[in-house]
Amino acid sequence: MPDFIPLCKNPAAAVGLALAVAAPALSALGCGGSDSTPRPDIVLIMADDMGFSDLGSYGGEIDTPNLDRLASNGLRFSHFYNTARCCPTRASLLTGLYAHQAGVGHMMGDDGLPGYRGDLAANAITIAEALGAAGYGAYMSGKWHVTRHVGHWSDNDELTSTHNWPRQRGFDRFYGTIHGAGSFYDPVSLTEGNTPIELEPPGNPEAPVYYYTDAISEHAARFVRDHAAGDRSGDPLFLYVAHTAPHWPLHALPEDIARYRGRYAAGWDAIREQRQERLTELGLIDKDWLLAERDSRVPAWEDVPAEERPWFERAMEVYAAQIDRMDQGIGEVVAALEETGRLDNTLILFLADNGGCAEVLTDRWTGLHLPKQALDGSPVAVGNDTSVLPGPESSYQSYGPHWAHVSNTPFRLYKHWVHEGGIASPLIVHWPTRIVEGGGIVGETAHVVDLMATALDAAGAEQPSSRSGRSSIPIEGASLLPAFDRQPLDREAVFWEHEGNRAVRSGKWKLVSRHPGPWELHDLVADRTEAHDLAAEMPERVDELARLWRDWAARTGVVPWAELTEQRRASREANQASRRPPA
Repeated sequence: MPDFIPLCKNPAAAVGLALAVAAPALSALGCGGSDSTPRPDIVLIMADDMGFSDLGSYGGEIDTPNLDRLASNGLRFSHFYNTARCCPTRASLLTGLYAHQAGVGHMMGDDGLPGYRGDLAANAITIAEALGAAGYGAYMSGKWHVTRHVGHWSDNDELTSTHNWPRQRGFDRFYGTIHGAGSFYDPVSLTEGNTPIELEPPGNPEAPVYYYTDAISEHAARFVRDHAAGDRSGDPLFLYVAHTAPHWPLHALPEDIARYRGRYAAGWDAIREQRQERLTELGLIDKDWLLAERDSRVPAWEDVPAEERPWFERAMEVYAAQIDRMDQGIGEVVAALEETGRLDNTLILFLADNGGCAEVLTDRWTGLHLPKQALDGSPVAVGNDTSVLPGPESSYQSYGPHWAHVSNTPFRLYKHWVHEGGIASPLIVHWPTRIVEGGGIVGETAHVVDLMATALDAAGAEQPSSRSGRSSIPIEGASLLPAFDRQPLDREAVFWEHEGNRAVRSGKWKLVSRHPGPWELHDLVADRTEAHDLAAEMPERVDELARLWRDWAARTGVVPWAELTEQRRASREANQASRRPPA
């Protein structure tokens, strides 16, 4: 467990302690308020595979009144970034480190390299561990996805350890899933504390249907109320709510789907243009930025065969319903904070783990997340078969690039890639005692790696110096508190690498490469949709940014993707050879 560093009692002590422990990444360490102001509660809420423009307050047509209310009374960031993929973003959020430093540079496989263990690094302090050491109660509801050790569900005795499960990484209570995806009606790896949960088919046909989004929200609200009513009611709380909505499969409840019937009949081209117009009106994008070109795999809506349109409309209706239901649950959590008198001094941050997902499910997919059957034993049709409408448990489908490029309006590409469509995320910040004038838009460049620094700054807490006898890795992020006060963030650059896709942003300049392609250079003030590559015109700028990226990659443990994939190929061949019977 982390070694304790005393909580700051006043701003001067905070600055002195920051210097004493040499934590330069915390740019504005303080105590989150005056001596008369209690430390804030902190609530981090994350959506899964949701695009930049899906929320109403970010230009979307999906009904998200609770998040929109938080935005209108708080702040919206227009240049906030994730890491382009589920588990690396979670690793960065939890530790304040780049994902490779935290041991989750790719996914949940173990490549035997420090940055690619598929398991949260032992000396990467989590936000729950740091805030717990500072006197916070720490709770989590939702998707974990930062360890390959998924317990008995893996059917592998070597992967049953709980050493990197939430209860062992600083959370006092946990309800959710350890694995990265699954059915919303019967999620695999469902756990309470360290105890596996296996759902039973409802004996009564009239009984409420289990729906994972609702369960996540209900447990999160319960944790708030239980904390306020318990022995630790005088302590601040930290709550991490990690939704799986709207990640595939397209599962939503009938009453939610019904509200969107017909809303997408105009098709993706019209919806994208409408979103771009609203984003411009809201001041979140510039009117001179070109809308990214339609994906070459996606036909114009007018060219979609009439018999296929009902499936495509339904896919987006279900996706919208998933976000709608998540928003309803977030309203329940906010209500619990309000009922317990904690809302005004609660820092709420809402974000998405990556951009919209263009993956197309087929019946050839395999994995723990794919159910063998429905909860009642009936079959599940896996794959985007247009003869099977999405929504119920009997289906397992995705909305593909056809609607993902709508979710990411106005940007290029998707989850996996580090062009803006893959990494641009909404960030809504709500904190009434600190943000007096709501509705503003913050244009500072910020990254998920900053959230732990922000939470520690708000709490007046420090990162513990060690964990389990090993020196902790100093966090990389910068506190966003100055940006809440319209002050600039002092940083040189932020960086990305995922599956060989690379990027660095410094000021208005972004250098980006879609693996295995060359570097592109973009001026994100004039052209955030990355329509105009300036690399050939500005080779010196390319060299400068490429050098920054190479230095960062070497420091954080990034391995060239071609080298990593070749190592994996050789390892597979060696394993296959070892299993062959002798000649």
